[in-house]
Amino acid sequence: MSEATAAQRDFVHLHVHTEYSLLDGACRIDQLMERVKECGQTAVACTDHGVMYGCVQFYKAAKKAGVKPIIGCEVYVATRTRFDKVNKIDGNHHLILLCKNETGYKNLIKMVSAAFTEGFYSKPRIDKQLLEQYHEGLICLSACLAGEIPQALLAGDYERAKAAALWYNDLFGPGNYYIELQDHGLAEDETVLPRLIQLARETGIPMAATNDAHYLRKEDARVQEILLCIQTGKTIQDADKMEFQTDEFYLKTTEEMYELFSMVPEACANTAKIAEQCHFDFDFGHTKIPYYKAPDGMDNQAYFEKLCWEGLERRYGPDVPEANKERLRYEIGVIKSMGYTNYYLIVFDYINFAKSQNIPVGPGRGSGAGSIAAYCVGITDIDPIRYNLIFERFLNPERVSMPDFDVDFCYERRQEVIDYVNRKYGSDHVAQIVTFGTMAARNAIRDVGRVMGLPYQSVDTVAKLVPMELKMTLKRALEVSTELKKLYDADPQVKELIDTAAKVEGMPRHASTHAAGVVITPEPVDYYLPLATNDGLPVTQFNMTEIEELGLLKMDFLGLRTLTVIRDAETAVQKKDPSFSMAKLDYDDKATYEMLGRGETEGVFQLESSGMRQVLMGLQPENLEDVIALISLYRPGPMESIPTYLRNRHEPDKISYKTPQLAHILDVTNGCIVYQEQVMQIFRELAGFSFGQADNVRRAMSKKKHAVMEAEREHFIHGCTEPGHECPGCVANGIPEQVANEIYDEMSSFASYAFNKSHAACYAYVAYQTAYLKCHYPAQFMAALLTSVLDNTDKVIEYTAECTRLGIKVLPPDINISGGGFTTDQQGQIRFGLNAVKNVGRNLIECVVRERAGRPYSSLYDFCKRMHGNELNRRAVECLIKAGAFDCMGATRRSQVEAVEGILKSVENDARRNLDGQLDLFAVLSGGGEEAAADGGYQLKALPEYPHTELLRMEKEVSGLYLSGHPLDAYREQSARYASHTIKMLTGEDAHKLDNTHVRIVCTVVKSRMMTTKNNTLMAFTSVEDLTGTLEVIVFPRVLELFRDALQDNAVVVIDGRLSVREDEPAKLMAETIIPIERYNPAAPQDYKPDPVREAAQRVYIRLPSRSSREYDKVINLLGIFDGNIPVILCLQDEKKKLAVPRRLYTSGHPLFYQELERLLGAGNVATK
Repeated sequence: MSEATAAQRDFVHLHVHTEYSLLDGACRIDQLMERVKECGQTAVACTDHGVMYGCVQFYKAAKKAGVKPIIGCEVYVATRTRFDKVNKIDGNHHLILLCKNETGYKNLIKMVSAAFTEGFYSKPRIDKQLLEQYHEGLICLSACLAGEIPQALLAGDYERAKAAALWYNDLFGPGNYYIELQDHGLAEDETVLPRLIQLARETGIPMAATNDAHYLRKEDARVQEILLCIQTGKTIQDADKMEFQTDEFYLKTTEEMYELFSMVPEACANTAKIAEQCHFDFDFGHTKIPYYKAPDGMDNQAYFEKLCWEGLERRYGPDVPEANKERLRYEIGVIKSMGYTNYYLIVFDYINFAKSQNIPVGPGRGSGAGSIAAYCVGITDIDPIRYNLIFERFLNPERVSMPDFDVDFCYERRQEVIDYVNRKYGSDHVAQIVTFGTMAARNAIRDVGRVMGLPYQSVDTVAKLVPMELKMTLKRALEVSTELKKLYDADPQVKELIDTAAKVEGMPRHASTHAAGVVITPEPVDYYLPLATNDGLPVTQFNMTEIEELGLLKMDFLGLRTLTVIRDAETAVQKKDPSFSMAKLDYDDKATYEMLGRGETEGVFQLESSGMRQVLMGLQPENLEDVIALISLYRPGPMESIPTYLRNRHEPDKISYKTPQLAHILDVTNGCIVYQEQVMQIFRELAGFSFGQADNVRRAMSKKKHAVMEAEREHFIHGCTEPGHECPGCVANGIPEQVANEIYDEMSSFASYAFNKSHAACYAYVAYQTAYLKCHYPAQFMAALLTSVLDNTDKVIEYTAECTRLGIKVLPPDINISGGGFTTDQQGQIRFGLNAVKNVGRNLIECVVRERAGRPYSSLYDFCKRMHGNELNRRAVECLIKAGAFDCMGATRRSQVEAVEGILKSVENDARRNLDGQLDLFAVLSGGGEEAAADGGYQLKALPEYPHTELLRMEKEVSGLYLSGHPLDAYREQSARYASHTIKMLTGEDAHKLDNTHVRIVCTVVKSRMMTTKNNTLMAFTSVEDLTGTLEVIVFPRVLELFRDALQDNAVVVIDGRLSVREDEPAKLMAETIIPIERYNPAAPQDYKPDPVREAAQRVYIRLPSRSSREYDKVINLLGIFDGNIPVILCLQDEKKKLAVPRRLYTSGHPLFYQELERLLGAGNVATK
């Protein structure tokens, strides 16, 4: 082949679906570039379905591999306009758009964004009007079989296809529109391909050959099939699964493409010409910060400096130490020179707004707390001087990436701050940020196992052999888990499962919204990047890191429940002591540190885990520095230093420093390196690095960049003479080379774990606030804490138990005292909130509280009359009664429940009469209107109270909690003896250690849900609880058949079984035996044999002539209809025998059942005992 011919045989793939065509593309970006080079190609396009999620990652990977990236998208074009959304009429056609230049990119992101924000109808759709407006700078291909032109040809309408092609050609202009040719060996391709070539030749529109590449190599077709099954919830075996008909949808070589289109080689050659026209590059690293308008036309810089200097005096008093002034001058200079003044002002502004609206704001978060300027203007609340926090860890002239202020707001009111930012900068300048859920190792096994149709149990066994560690991959799991490796080698099915799972592992599964990230832009957001929508709200299509790389301003607005708890507790304390303020808190309170040293940290922010408690008890903290260090150390990695840290703390004479210069850097952490800031300080003080250089080395160490680390080791020990990087090094400062090497090694091994002290200090600050409140105002703190977890039954149970330990009574709700949340009374008791009662709306509760401010409710009738017309209904009133909210009225709950219907009718009639003007004239004349109305003359029947167990069952039903006691209260002593674990132990942070172990719990049955299995047998999912938490118990058919009668609601039982813990679900107990506590014999539990007939409270006896009688069959049929829990005994006259029917024929005892039996057999032949 001559060189000229070879040169003509260039080809570029212009139709490629990466993994960001979510669950419909298996061209993984990290492997795509290798494949492109392997195919002998020099450029490639990215055209995901309707989205541009992967464009930045694709661009960077291509550049790194020396391949030319072409940014594009396979858009959906609405059949009518993007605003038409009628079922079965409005669909879409596919179209390929590629960016030639920046104009093309700007136009494409405008359209892709509008497709979500305006045109979404099952898919994000653009329309022809958008194409007319935004076609400049784009190259268009007519797309696959789902394109408008192929669809017209398939419908046999050649003229419509031709008209459409000419319309697109006119719009995009000659040389910018191509008829796309594809051949995947489908029947439709045979029909369409010759017609497309004919159309191109007739119209003179050029052709471009593509392959609809959904995977990289032919053998990867199965991976694509599996992804589609994961997306559609099908298995490989399903006949109706969505699938590609052939295995030709892969990234083909240049030769394969020229061979496929040998009749039109120019269609292949044109792809290279198209690629030559595309020159678009992302603009990385140029910051694009919105402009902040200072008040009164003041210059921004001047306004910022004014805020700083005023704040400095406010924070440190009139005699500010010179060192602090110097630090502020330096920081202002750096902020100004790096162009971040606007950034500080924007953050100051929305924090200031939050504080002005009494929205609790956290003290800071992350490295920003190291800035004295941030402390002065009120962005942070931690004194960086006192805690030795370093500004350069946040911002220094040598830092390339943008700094980041993450701010915590009160969980309930965070949205108000985001709304303020939206108003201030314009809603089109603000968007939330996308994040992708990816298929982690275990989930990949589970997804693939389901698709392959393997039994759940065997897939679960394999998945659980993958260690639960951060960033665990299947490749690594096979190296570290010997059991998994054995299975993999021995069982071909397991090998296929793991190999297939490895191919989808790490792929994005779905897009969602980042919990806190918000981007604010100078121009509208879709000027810089494409938008998608999630729950109707705009989100960026690029992730957090990519947004930062593009120089856009990303903010984290985090919602922190703890701030809401602190605010609620502070408000409650102020009712008792108006002078109390969290702002004036003493951070050296001895009693608080003593409480932490006792490990009494239930409910204390960041310190409540069992492991943390043990460390606190070992440490006996004395100041905030200790708490900061603990928060930094109690994480995977640094945990190994905890024993050394504790030993050095209690035996200071054992501390030895490799060189005296380390003493003042490490003395706050008992001679251990704990913080990133300490690593930076060592570089500065021992080797003379600048702060910027020190931060860069710290980053290299934390990311394990070995080449950089080795180069810097030389500088650390012997110094550096490079201009701009001069430093003397350790040896010049009198530190021996060997010692310097040892220090460097220690820093290297620790730097990847070292924690940012500023971040830990912020968390320790909040942790201390909660600990202080718990120590000095326990009732108010616990009430606020309970309110914050109202929707989490487990936590309410846990914190109620802590109240009991603290001697604080938790009382049921009271209609005249309770608020919405939990409240405290004068005696330091906590009163349940009305929000805890189901079926009672928040609006109604607000009305209840407002209305009683004048005078309390005097009776149930008075309550109903005054609340009439405020969303009050029978269900809400009954729920309030069952929760005990009307116990204060003196009548039993049964009397009140029975009276509800009558009272509501009476109130309704009174209201109607009042409307008709028929007021009781005598009552008005005698001045007794108020009293008459209050009592309404409605007499409650004096009925005896429900049994205690029934009261508890009702409370549980309407609030999810037992309010006036607990079924287990009477069995506390037996619980302690019989149970191997509490439920909290089985569901807590260490539960995974108990996976697959045999456990025994004593609990109360809350509710059972019966289900029929595939084999037509019954199994149960039973919710149980003890005094520490709740748990789901799975009762398989064999166990259910034996122990079904023990599963009565509210029954107290002893359950033996095996615990199952999955990383993405709460722990579950697989029951083996379920024994009522009264019948449990700890010495020989296996002796218990369920005898439902003897144990039943009631039995039904039925006299029948014989088994062969007609009546016998009819009775058996009836028992099948009225299914229940009452045993039935048949008395057969001919055999003189009593026969207990099997469990499945027990009856419900419904009145209709008895009526039917009596009609069939006569009254004398049916009896109940």
